[in-house]
Amino acid sequence: MTSVLPSQKETGSGTYTFYSQPRVVQNRRKYRGTQPPVTEETYSYGNIMYDRRVVRGNTYAQHMLPLSAQPDPVEIQRNQEARRRALAKKRAKELLRSRSPEPVEGRKHIDVQTELYLEELSDRVEEKDMECQTDAFLDRPSTPLFIPAKSGADVATQILEGELFDFDLEVKPILEVLIGKTIEQALLEVMEEEELASLRAQQRAFEELRNAELAEAQRLEEQERRHREEKERRKQQQREMLLKGQETAEKVAARAFAQQYLADLIPSVFCNLRDNGYFYDPVERDVETEFMPWLMGEVKKALEQNELGRTVLDILIREVVKKRIEDYGKLELTDPSAK
Repeated sequence: MTSVLPSQKETGSGTYTFYSQPRVVQNRRKYRGTQPPVTEETYSYGNIMYDRRVVRGNTYAQHMLPLSAQPDPVEIQRNQEARRRALAKKRAKELLRSRSPEPVEGRKHIDVQTELYLEELSDRVEEKDMECQTDAFLDRPSTPLFIPAKSGADVATQILEGELFDFDLEVKPILEVLIGKTIEQALLEVMEEEELASLRAQQRAFEELRNAELAEAQRLEEQERRHREEKERRKQQQREMLLKGQETAEKVAARAFAQQYLADLIPSVFCNLRDNGYFYDPVERDVETEFMPWLMGEVKKALEQNELGRTVLDILIREVVKKRIEDYGKLELTDPSAK
């Protein structure tokens, strides 16, 4: 709530008046500086809802809530860094703390006392047995029977025989009622058993009749199913016979058409095949494919052998002539008169 505190003015009648004109709220400065001079047109506005010096609510249990519901990420990061540094310092202290060297094989570390006065440590508490002989206890006497003290005055009266209760006379109606009720209950139970037996007989008869009707219905259903299957089978057979007849007629027509179409085709095909060499004489073909290649191979082998013989003969003749020429040259050098 914003209020304006203007200067007080007194009217001629001497009464106090208050007025406030609407003004635009000025923005609050971020830093302190020179305040503009307060003129007659400038008014001082104050809002106690934003004044921190005003305490609202219970001051004994005051809890300051943050301005935003979401935590500040900078503050969270700062807390994490502080926690990480504390853990690092603790780990460094544990690493720098001096420790005893590891024991050699066959030994182990034990705790020792470093006080001025040694004290024996033992997990077992010291115990000591003591004995004492006492007199034997006497048997306790039996507790006497409690008899309450007598109180009041004793009074007696005399009752003669037959004055209060005659058993034979009084028990007769009770026996009549009991016997009557027993007989009545027995008759009811017998009638109930007979009724249950008749109900069971009727139920057995009904079950027999129902089973017979059910068997008859099953027989009729089975008969109907057989008739239906036989009907479907015969329909299928007739359908297959019709299909076979149609296929046979189509085959006969196709064969007749093929025979008529191929009547002039077969001779021309045979003539073309014969002209192209597909029909040939087996003896001639055997001579051309088997005998002639073999004969040519044999002739080639014979010619190669003759060529080889001629080549060898030429080499021998050349060697002999060369040798004779060499011998003749040597003879001329040794004996010139032999020339």
